Amino acid sequence: MTVSTQGLQIDSGSRFMRNAVELLSSMRFAISLLTVICIASVIGTVVKQHEPINNYVNQFGPFWAEVFGALDLYAVYSAWWFLLILAFLVLSTSLCIVRNTPKIFADLRTYKENLREQSLKAFGHRAENTLAEAPEVAAQRIGSTLASSGWKVKLQQRDTPVGTGWMVAAKAGAANKIGYLAAHSAIVLVCIGGLLDGDLIVRAQMWFNGKTVFEGGGMIADVPAEHRLSPTNPTFRGNILVTEGTQSSTAILSQPTGVLLQDLPFSIELKKFIVEYYSTGMPKLFASDVVIHDKETGEKKEARVEVNHPVSHRGIQIYQSSFDDGGSRVKLRAAPMGTVTAPFEVEGTIGGSTELSNGDQRLTLEFTGLRVINVENMSDAASASGADVRKVDLRHAIEGRLGAANKTVSKKELRNIGPSVSYKLRDAAGQATEFQNYMLPVELDGARLFLLGMRETPAEPFRYLRVPADDQDSLDGFVRLRTALTDPAQRARAVARYVARAADTSNAQMTQALAASAGRALDLFAGVDPSLDTLKPADQAAPLGGLQAVSRFMEVNVPEAERERAGEVLVRILNGTLFELLQISREAAGLKPLDGEAESTQRFMTQSVLALSDAFFYPAPMALQLTDFTQVQASVFQVARAPGKTIVYLGCLLLILGVFAMLYVRERRLWVWLAPSAGGAQATMALSTNRKTMDGDREFDMLKSRLIQVSP
Repeated sequence: MTVSTQGLQIDSGSRFMRNAVELLSSMRFAISLLTVICIASVIGTVVKQHEPINNYVNQFGPFWAEVFGALDLYAVYSAWWFLLILAFLVLSTSLCIVRNTPKIFADLRTYKENLREQSLKAFGHRAENTLAEAPEVAAQRIGSTLASSGWKVKLQQRDTPVGTGWMVAAKAGAANKIGYLAAHSAIVLVCIGGLLDGDLIVRAQMWFNGKTVFEGGGMIADVPAEHRLSPTNPTFRGNILVTEGTQSSTAILSQPTGVLLQDLPFSIELKKFIVEYYSTGMPKLFASDVVIHDKETGEKKEARVEVNHPVSHRGIQIYQSSFDDGGSRVKLRAAPMGTVTAPFEVEGTIGGSTELSNGDQRLTLEFTGLRVINVENMSDAASASGADVRKVDLRHAIEGRLGAANKTVSKKELRNIGPSVSYKLRDAAGQATEFQNYMLPVELDGARLFLLGMRETPAEPFRYLRVPADDQDSLDGFVRLRTALTDPAQRARAVARYVARAADTSNAQMTQALAASAGRALDLFAGVDPSLDTLKPADQAAPLGGLQAVSRFMEVNVPEAERERAGEVLVRILNGTLFELLQISREAAGLKPLDGEAESTQRFMTQSVLALSDAFFYPAPMALQLTDFTQVQASVFQVARAPGKTIVYLGCLLLILGVFAMLYVRERRLWVWLAPSAGGAQATMALSTNRKTMDGDREFDMLKSRLIQVSP
């Protein structure tokens, strides 16, 4: 039997019907469908599935996001056209099996013993010899020899003009053709299993049972029945989030425009969620200790759900998918960065929000996440980027992994730098900025710094403002200094104290000049100097202040030849007045003065000047520091009823057997014609195989030696 790309030919019906059946059952049509499915699978792998539409708009832009959405590329495996292609592939492959199965079974039953002598001489593997035995005796001997070697043999007696001849027909390797049927049947079974376990049944309920997608919000218990699927739903796959100490019995099935709710015949109670980490900070173990409450029998079943170790109940598999925050309570303290002048505290729950007001400005604070463990690479190379310590340099990463095994760009220093909180501040127009702040200071370049991160869009990495920790390892010292900088009275006191300490009080003219310079420098740095309105660049939205304001003032008012010397003097005056401002703020708080000659004090002042300068570009009037939290964990389970799973497993088994049978089992047919001759028999032998290999050549040499005594 030969495999043809032509489809099933029928004699009845219209010409269109005959052509359609031929096309559907042809190999070329099935291969085309497989190609489209492969391309669609690549798209489904590259494009993240079932993401919020805003993520696709940010990634592809409004136009292409709408085009891809119209093509259902955000839910490829449940798209109508993908399911339709699978259905056509099932039909095409089934017709192909129907077309070829009768031929294969007929070919398995026949030995083709009616071949003529002249036909044997046309084979590539052929041999002739004269035997001393009579044809019948030789036929019996050859048949027994082949049968003992695993061949199926049939003997045929023929009358010839010179006497009675015998044809020995044998065959082996019939499993090759069975492999063809197994492989094609496997494709049908896998596709049927995929259709059963896909969204086809769910969509059918939406079409015929009046179920609709829920697009609103609110409590799950308040969702109407038309958005819920019955617990007897034969197939589904959804997610369910359970917080520690609570239980839930409703899974969420994501749809392109909303969700469907799947009621379960049991509820899942999470007793404890367990997560263990590697030294790199990557999770090593997810596990959930749960209690399954059966609604029908009232039975309580304790179990542990781990990754790759699901729990089954009533035919529904419960998988450990991920984990999330279950509503941790956090307490934040606001550090003034802009128009806010006094610290305040705010409490909230992760996933919740609260309203903040700053004069006429209204902000919505959204608590988005709490991470108790943050393991980062704190080596010099990692921290030298100046912003995100998790930055990846692809070129250096590749170079560090090529060559010798001990070749590295830099030695990693992994360290847990403590908890962090993430939140969003949303303005009245709905525009949000995301922040990520660490609770504890991190030691970088010999200084202990608080990292205050921010970004405008999720596609950007976090950029960090480095705020120095004071002698009490807290943010209070910087906050006091920042608050004092905004107070005109305290700035004036700082200037007076600096002039009294640095100038000769007997020279009134020099004292007045130094006081004027110190006051001007401090006002420029504080962003309150009247000349800043004209000095500010037209394209800059942030207020002009800090070192940028001082630099801009010098560019406009100091000749270029004198800027370097004047800049050194002005920065020295500015540092002196800021140090006096720090001392004044500590006195107001009842703290003892700092030693200006101490290395720790100088390091703190250096970082404070940089942080105060960068704070003018901070996109919020305050930075919220995590001061306390109560963690509540939640576990995300995937629950699935998958009747097609067994069918898919059977299909995979048949596919493996079929492919191995087609690749490694050679179908062979052997004929030996024994014609009567004087005193014996004239033997003509031929071998046919579906693949020409060296093994076939060696086997034919062995057979002709054993059967008709022809030397190889």
